[in-house]
Amino acid sequence: MERFTALLFSISLILLACQPTPGDSSTDSGESKTADANPASKGFNAADSDERAISIADSVMLAMGGRKAWDNTHFLQWTFFGRRSLLWDKFTGDVRIEIPADSAVYIVNINSLAGKAREGERVIENPDTLQARLQRAKSIWINDSYWLLMPFKLKDSGVALKYLGQDTTQAGAPAFVLQLTFQEVGDTPENKYHVYVDTNSYLVRQWAFFAKAGDAVPAFITPWDDYQPYGQILLSGNRGKRELANINVLDKAPEGAFTSLGAELAE
Repeated sequence: MERFTALLFSISLILLACQPTPGDSSTDSGESKTADANPASKGFNAADSDERAISIADSVMLAMGGRKAWDNTHFLQWTFFGRRSLLWDKFTGDVRIEIPADSAVYIVNINSLAGKAREGERVIENPDTLQARLQRAKSIWINDSYWLLMPFKLKDSGVALKYLGQDTTQAGAPAFVLQLTFQEVGDTPENKYHVYVDTNSYLVRQWAFFAKAGDAVPAFITPWDDYQPYGQILLSGNRGKRELANINVLDKAPEGAFTSLGAELAE
């Protein structure tokens, strides 16, 4: 069975591991272990996905640090395009969002939609208004976290993966191309993405966004560049003309981050 070498991030950052060829239809023990190491989320659309795309998605997870490292990542912090800062407790679902231009702070649990909000000096107390603000905060988290963490979410609930063949990125790098479509998940299930995975490193190097799954031409294409180690995983903040900054992986959240509207996230 032909094998490629996949880049596996560790404490020393460079560790090579043997990886079965994406799409190989054999089911030897190595392929089984890879699949077992990265189980799909409940609700992943396996029926509309193909084996080669799933195998490449597993290789992406390995290249980003591996499923265990991702599962053990607790707190993630980043600034989205200079507009707002987010802190996410991946274990509990608590999210803090600060929007300086609006002097706004939202604290929301994305699972229960419980939380609190402040806009300027005014704490939002009306239940209906608060619920609308918390729903908005969850939508912000859905969008902003996908721009940062999409490579870890290739086998999420509602996702269907298709292998479209090989192509080159706008920077000229050879890549496997995966198509992501969605079913009854997120705020915009009608979207579609083409994700370009480097054929050597298995890191995502580019994505193309389609507003509608039936669209032939993407609304935009951006690179995924400048991967850096954060905690035990790799993350990329360079999206060409856009940037995700102040990226951090934390073992402990700042005091009061998910309880106090007056607390502030450290830059």
